[in-house]
Amino acid sequence: QVQLVESGGGLVQAGGSLRLSCVPSVSIRNSNAMGWYRQAPGKQRELVATITSSITGYVDSVKGRFTISRDNAKNTVYLQMNSLKPEDTAVYYCTLGWYGRDYWGQGTQVTVSS
Repeated sequence: QVQLVESGGGLVQAGGSLRLSCVPSVSIRNSNAMGWYRQAPGKQRELVATITSSITGYVDSVKGRFTISRDNAKNTVYLQMNSLKPEDTAVYYCTLGWYGRDYWGQGTQVTVSS
């Protein structure tokens, strides 16, 4: 069973930064698609950022503020979040595409106060 462990969430003031980390229980390669989703209270889960090999993608609302990256040596995927806004408040989930299946972490709470 593949497991993903997220960390790095917390409470931050608007304009601040956080870095989320995701460590899978399997060894990831550049070809593995990974991503970050988020879900705010009362809203649908939203894709925030993806990375496959060196190709990244972002939802428009976070472009220029968030950066997804991977460190294969540390078997970790990161989401650097800068210039945070109250509307970024959500539970953030890491995902991994692994042999035709998608796996999810349990999520980490990010709260941005105004």
